[in-house]
Amino acid sequence: MQRWRGYEAVPGGWGRSVVTIGVFDGVHRGHQATIGHAVARARELGVRSVVVTFDPHPAEVVRPGSHPAVLTEPARKAELVEALGVDVLCVVPFTPEFSRLPAEQFVHDILVEHLHAALVVVGENFRFGHRAAGDVALLERLGRTFGFAVEGAPLVAADGTVFSSTYIRACVAAGDVGPAAAALGRPHRLEGVVVRGDQRGRELGFPTANLLCHRYAAVPADGIYAARLSWRGRSEPLAAAVSIGTNPTFSGRERRVEAYALDFSGDLYGERLALDFVAHLREQRRYDAIEPLVAQMNEDVARTRAALG
Repeated sequence: MQRWRGYEAVPGGWGRSVVTIGVFDGVHRGHQATIGHAVARARELGVRSVVVTFDPHPAEVVRPGSHPAVLTEPARKAELVEALGVDVLCVVPFTPEFSRLPAEQFVHDILVEHLHAALVVVGENFRFGHRAAGDVALLERLGRTFGFAVEGAPLVAADGTVFSSTYIRACVAAGDVGPAAAALGRPHRLEGVVVRGDQRGRELGFPTANLLCHRYAAVPADGIYAARLSWRGRSEPLAAAVSIGTNPTFSGRERRVEAYALDFSGDLYGERLALDFVAHLREQRRYDAIEPLVAQMNEDVARTRAALG
């Protein structure tokens, strides 16, 4: 998969293409259907497929301070998009100037002049241009003017729930990692670099990796979770019991993500880890003594093994 920074990076002699556009945070089942449809149609037409996305999240530029929790960091998003068979990922810098681009100019500059779109595939609720003034109906009218077709991809839902990034963020924020995984089509992943903590887990017999995550990362609600832990160069993931919260037993104030890797002994400091959340085991709680805390941690480990099979 080719990766372009900005639509101005389109190489000379670029032919027609099938384009789909969106933030695609999470690359969830709805996104997968839209992107997959674009890839399939590109192959049918004998042209290349292009996914256009944005960085940073448009909400942060349009309404500073409103940046939503991020389900997939840029590198992870690119991996997931590539796995769908896409030919090109074009990441457009979403600047204040770009946000003021009128809908008609958005179409002309990106889809017509640079990407030479033969077909544009978007979700039913797609909006574009300054103040999100453009919709699928306008895109279809402009397509007739500029010579490209438009196909709307239906929203994906199950049991009456439409899969969306907003819905998945709400699930993660509530600690409902099971429903989040159902909508994503895979477990929710949280990534971070291992930094030094208080070393308290090691003293209790449960050495944990303390993860420093991205400031906007979608961190699950406080609690104890069963997860699979992996890092680059590791062939098989490890089972991990993960604690998220402030360590109330020790009057902690800083919210932390700490992972205890089962059946592992080694130095992970400085390593970038990925946690795939499989199950929420319990709420975080305060203990009046060390003994009941250690007993509970042993139970958490046993439940983690059971949850991960």
